[in-house]
Amino acid sequence: MGRDTADPVGADILMSQGAKDTLTVDQTTQRGWPLVVACLAALCLSGWIYLGLMVADMVPVMDMTEAGPGMGLFNLFNDFAGLPAEARAALAALCLPTSVATFGMPGAEWGLVDLGLVFWMWLMMALAMMLPSAVPMLRAYFVKAGSQIDTPVLSTLLVAVGYLVIWVAYSVVATLAQWGLSKLGLLGGMMAPVHLALTASVLVVAGLYQFTPAKQACLYRCWYPRWLFLNLRHEEKETGAAFREGLMQGMACLGCCWAMMTLMFAVGLMNVLWVAALGVLMALEKTFPSRWFSRALGILLLAWGGALSYLLMVQS
Repeated sequence: MGRDTADPVGADILMSQGAKDTLTVDQTTQRGWPLVVACLAALCLSGWIYLGLMVADMVPVMDMTEAGPGMGLFNLFNDFAGLPAEARAALAALCLPTSVATFGMPGAEWGLVDLGLVFWMWLMMALAMMLPSAVPMLRAYFVKAGSQIDTPVLSTLLVAVGYLVIWVAYSVVATLAQWGLSKLGLLGGMMAPVHLALTASVLVVAGLYQFTPAKQACLYRCWYPRWLFLNLRHEEKETGAAFREGLMQGMACLGCCWAMMTLMFAVGLMNVLWVAALGVLMALEKTFPSRWFSRALGILLLAWGGALSYLLMVQS
């Protein structure tokens, strides 16, 4: 008399094999993540090296106080330390060449080469500031992709490329904005604002944006990524799905951080101290879910911009 009974030994073997396969996938995934981190770190480091070389070439011949708040610290390494403002201006006029810009800096009259240099500077700032803040998102994608596709490392790097394409586009817009502001005389030769009005305006706009629904929606998307293409069925996924995933996440990040990034127009475009500070603030804002942190930043920016606006009214 036959009986339809399950074989407990066979079931145990199948369960054990499944657990072993899962463990193998997890181990492969974990081995691949350091390679992704190494690629991201190399790109970020290249941005910082480029910006550092620009500053290093400026220090010997320029009054670094003109580069924005805090940059006067670099005058400790040149002849401007301890001099009054009038003496620094006179010395800068004598030392700074009028026809040749320092490394990476545009000349007095912008041409195509100068536009290219400024674009490259903005791109290096994007690598230094925005790529580190994308690491939690890329890690989440890598873990999700590791259980669904055979090449999680390549797929994650394609997401990073798509993400950076959005910031390449931002760099183009920022370059044109800098060119326009320079033509209007609102930015000086050190790429810092000449008038407090520009600084105050940028601070107020950035502060107000922190409270807008667009900012909050994009910030939420940065906290909790939604994988539009990774969640498709296998047969629906295209070769460029990971790249398009990066584009979507990059647009969310742009919507979240464009105003904070644009603060560089207020504090000086070659102010590497603020490049670091803003990069840290944006990374914290995008990594740790907290509405209060975002709003606190907005309040600080509005207070700073309001104080400068009041100072302008008093001076006028």
